[in-house]
Amino acid sequence: MAACTGPDVVYRPAPQILPSHIKKLSVRPLVNKTQQFGLEDKLTLRTIDEFLRNGEFPVVPEAQADGVVIGEIARYILTPIQYDSALVPVSYKLTVIVNLKFLDRTLNMVLWEEPNLVENQIFAASTRPGGLTEEQAREALWDILSRDIVARVVRGFGSVTGESQRKLSSPQPSTGTVTSPQPQ
Repeated sequence: MAACTGPDVVYRPAPQILPSHIKKLSVRPLVNKTQQFGLEDKLTLRTIDEFLRNGEFPVVPEAQADGVVIGEIARYILTPIQYDSALVPVSYKLTVIVNLKFLDRTLNMVLWEEPNLVENQIFAASTRPGGLTEEQAREALWDILSRDIVARVVRGFGSVTGESQRKLSSPQPSTGTVTSPQPQ
């Protein structure tokens, strides 16, 4: 019996690249579902810049685009992770969670969704040597996140991964009746 695991087995999913009729892209301004003001503008601009830097698809207004990147910033979490002896935070973990979709405007359908695309940035407080402010850490995070978004669109599924949501129940209701066992 052959095993399906081991050092010789490598998982290489088939790339899910964009259909050939998609020649031009647009990035719809991201929606900010967090309490932090202005996140959506910076990430949208950084993502457009990254598409322009990549150069595989021209970025045009949505009315002229064949495909549209749609996203929302779902969560913004800043957590102190290390304290000094006076219980003052000296390092932080910044986590941003983005939900992405790609709309094929020609067929008017969503080609793929990438829920819960998570990116983390761990940084020392600005009061420490080499430390960053929250804004500087956020800027570094936008660079990483925008590269992930472009990679997901250009190189396809598997180039970046979101954290999947687990569902315990099926979408269809049960049609059978449940009976309790009869005592004997």
